[in-house]
Amino acid sequence: MANPVSICIIGSGYVGLVAAVCFAEMGHQVTCVDNDEAKVRLLREGGVPIYEEHLPELLVRHGGKGVVFTTDLSEAVKRSEAIFIAVGTPQGDTGAADLSFVEAVVSEIARAVNGYKVIVEKSTVPVYTNEWIHRVMHRHGVDPQGFDVVSNPEFLREGTAVMDFLHPDRIVVGANTERAAQVLRRIYEPLTGGSYYAQPLALQGMCTPAAPARLLVTSAQSSEIIKHASNAFLALKISFINAVANLAEAVDADIEDIAAGMGMDNRIGPRFLRAGLGYGGSCFPKDVAAFHWVAQQQGVDFQLLNEVRKINETQKEVFFNKVRAALWTLRGKRLAALGLAFKGDTDDIRESPAIDVIRKLIDAGASVSAYDPAAMERAQAVLPTSEKMSYASGIYEAAKDADAVLILTDWKAFATLDLVRLNQLVRFPIVIDGRNLYKPQVMLDHGFTYVSVGRPASYQAQQGKPRKMIF
Repeated sequence: MANPVSICIIGSGYVGLVAAVCFAEMGHQVTCVDNDEAKVRLLREGGVPIYEEHLPELLVRHGGKGVVFTTDLSEAVKRSEAIFIAVGTPQGDTGAADLSFVEAVVSEIARAVNGYKVIVEKSTVPVYTNEWIHRVMHRHGVDPQGFDVVSNPEFLREGTAVMDFLHPDRIVVGANTERAAQVLRRIYEPLTGGSYYAQPLALQGMCTPAAPARLLVTSAQSSEIIKHASNAFLALKISFINAVANLAEAVDADIEDIAAGMGMDNRIGPRFLRAGLGYGGSCFPKDVAAFHWVAQQQGVDFQLLNEVRKINETQKEVFFNKVRAALWTLRGKRLAALGLAFKGDTDDIRESPAIDVIRKLIDAGASVSAYDPAAMERAQAVLPTSEKMSYASGIYEAAKDADAVLILTDWKAFATLDLVRLNQLVRFPIVIDGRNLYKPQVMLDHGFTYVSVGRPASYQAQQGKPRKMIF
């Protein structure tokens, strides 16, 4: 590219690693820093520590060339013009984001500054974090003219993070000085100018040379709020459709039809209107809690966010009760659990509804055989193998002799099951679908009792409408 930028990425988790390889793909020279020596060694050797589509091929293409990995933060800062902070901001006991990792990194940056630097918040942080970064830099004696702080939130979905980065809905840059905004414009110019999309090896997606990515420049404070507000609103849509699903089920309506009708309204749109077990992962739960805490600190009573969280937690209990109602008692039952990750196309189990549901089932006396295409290893760290918990090597091994099959994650493989084979393997043909991957009539035609979310249950070989059970 004509005007590449030397970039330092601090942190090689989901956000940092994806950002590093994508900036290299755009033509920049990137140094990715992590204090985990084993992870840095793995990345240098071409290993991929996370499950993410397109990430392995981009690491092969740019590893050791456009992007290098190191544990030496000081040297990486010195040779970079822009420094992206992509370290963890876990949720604290109060709901606030724990910014201790950010503060520690900023202190190290301050000690290494050797010229003008743009420090970029890439981690999800509360409003006014940019002010605190300024203060920390000042406390370490850095000239205020020697740096700027910019907010550049990520809007990546796990499983599609690389494509989300290179073909974004929008790029948000929160800069309180024009000189800092100009550096970020240079960084993203291959996307906003469209030159990246014209390259022969470019990953093809919704953006094109004629319709490139859009960039919005705001104040740093507005940018910080945009990230939290966006995730909170998406969580709200999920909780809202789950609340409607419970009403639909009570009156024998079909939530899939309701969601389709709502989604046809351009003001609402169809995305995030999928009823199920609720949201999970590393972003929505943490960001909703942090956004609520920020509002409280500013004297704003954002009660709606409490309801969003409450509905999400209740949804797992609703699903557990569906399993119990379908089987009567759970003690001694053998259940096949399809899915461990919080959603399909990722190995992330953080705040996974599937993990929470499995724990409830085991506590109620059931034994579980689980399978997930990517999240088995991570799951075993929190749900170790035991008399009640086992891991299968495939879908049908998990289902063998099961009293019921539970669909807990929306992997594509779980939506295309061989239903004839499945029926032959299970002890009882019962499927309880927490992701609504099947049409009830299809399951009924294949001999299954089928229970899903927000739709009437289909009971095989049973006349009349089943009476609701109360436990």
